[in-house]
Amino acid sequence: MPDKMPNRESALALFLKYNKSESLMKHALSVEAVMRFMAVKAGEDPDKWGVIGLIHDLDYEMYPEQHCKMTEQILIENEWPVEYIRAVLSHGWGLVTDVEPLSLMEKTIYAVDELTGLVTTSALVRPSKSIMDMEARSVKKKWNDKRFAAGVDRSVIEKGAEMLEVTLDELITDCIMGMRLVAEDIGLKGI
Repeated sequence: MPDKMPNRESALALFLKYNKSESLMKHALSVEAVMRFMAVKAGEDPDKWGVIGLIHDLDYEMYPEQHCKMTEQILIENEWPVEYIRAVLSHGWGLVTDVEPLSLMEKTIYAVDELTGLVTTSALVRPSKSIMDMEARSVKKKWNDKRFAAGVDRSVIEKGAEMLEVTLDELITDCIMGMRLVAEDIGLKGI
């Protein structure tokens, strides 16, 4: 049977089948938006990249100990294209998978996954509670404080920026710009 081409609707339905957590949903929407933004910037397919961003943590709520492994199984069962599955698995490279990011899409999901969490946390501590008035320097101010957003692995973000051959400031700015597109949906429109 040939691979089906996933679209946003089918990806969202599949994501919601395995996830009920509001925070995971907001994270998925954040990564999706940043992936779309980065795809447009790179002249790539924003729908394809967006689907990868939306579905990347598919198994995290129900199978945290098997993160990425269950996603791979679920996507294979749902006849997703190998390229999509590989891209999703690459976001966990060196952490839970050995799938090294090679394509631009894979390097991007790897770089922005952790970063969206740091950007979100940085926005929430601002007086405005908004991403709309935030710039990269606000995120950079918190960079070396390991207690701030302690769960965010900054080395992954740095490695991702290196892979993409961009500065950390540029990567953070792109992440902010992408997340602004869904600010209301992810609770970062502000007060």
